[in-house]
Amino acid sequence: MTAPVAPVAPAPAPVPAPAPPSAPANQPAETWIPLSRWCQANGLAAPCPVTVAGLAAYALSTPGGAILLRPGSRVTHWDGLEVRLGFAPQMMNGQPCIHTLDLKKTLEPLLEGAFLSCLKTNPTIVIDPGHGGHDPGTKGVLDYRGEKDFTLDWARRLGLLLAANGWQVFLTRNSDIDLSLANRIAFAEAHKADVFLSLHFNSAAPNDQQAGLETYCLTPTGMPSSVTRGFSDDPTLAFPNNAFDAQNLQLALHVHRALLQVNGRLDRGVRRARYLGVLRGQNRPAILVEGGYLSNPCEARRIADPAYRQMLAEAVAKALAEKSEFRSQEPGAESQRAEIGTQRPEVISTNALRP
Repeated sequence: MTAPVAPVAPAPAPVPAPAPPSAPANQPAETWIPLSRWCQANGLAAPCPVTVAGLAAYALSTPGGAILLRPGSRVTHWDGLEVRLGFAPQMMNGQPCIHTLDLKKTLEPLLEGAFLSCLKTNPTIVIDPGHGGHDPGTKGVLDYRGEKDFTLDWARRLGLLLAANGWQVFLTRNSDIDLSLANRIAFAEAHKADVFLSLHFNSAAPNDQQAGLETYCLTPTGMPSSVTRGFSDDPTLAFPNNAFDAQNLQLALHVHRALLQVNGRLDRGVRRARYLGVLRGQNRPAILVEGGYLSNPCEARRIADPAYRQMLAEAVAKALAEKSEFRSQEPGAESQRAEIGTQRPEVISTNALRP
């Protein structure tokens, strides 16, 4: 069992981000940039007006995929994936304009491509099974089983797959124990993680209809979060993980796309949130995945199936080891998956996941 690190003092309180340098007197700072001008500066074709569901929108063609923007809406789509902007695009002087922060923190990272190519050989990942011990997380609507059991099993399965493909893998918890957010962050720091991945399942109780995948990364400084869940959201605050805003988004999209292939493309989007304490203090690319809704009977039934959790693990592993071949692609994969799925989680070997 991977032993948790000793309790640590809370991370220093965030501080307001430093004010940007003033623009020269003859060059006033711009908050909103015409989309056509940005496209020209980045060697892209001019935005193409289109109609989506009877509403005006603009499509951009980029090397990484098409971007679809709609004035007045923070919801955009990149290569078919839902992404939330910090600010809704505006029409100004007859032109669609984008907030400068969205250009820098959303559109430009999409043009840069995946950050995985920059990782060292045999990178280190810390997988964080959400909740544990006296904190069960949400409970399944069918059998009232705690989220903590499902996240731990998913993490173990994912860890074995990644270890087989050259990753150094550590789990923040490898049993049913309580672990503070500060200790989860300290664990990643102690193991010099290159990537941090927190696994969760969602709930909208008493709403039993809501379903789908959500992937979260930290909100960039200066932007409002796309989700607050009633927590305060001060855009002026800067956290250590904000140094990885671009990589966070790239990682989130990469993993999100892979998981949609498993869950039937129930896409609730890549979102940004500032209230997620397990992400704020990370000094590495870090994301949190909500793999489905335990308050939805259909999704709860799938999540409770070990074979489905194996599929979720394989999807994430494939995303993080792009060119590796997995058992799911080999002859007899279905029988192997069924055999793994019938094992109790504690029987699955975790030797490769120990420090």
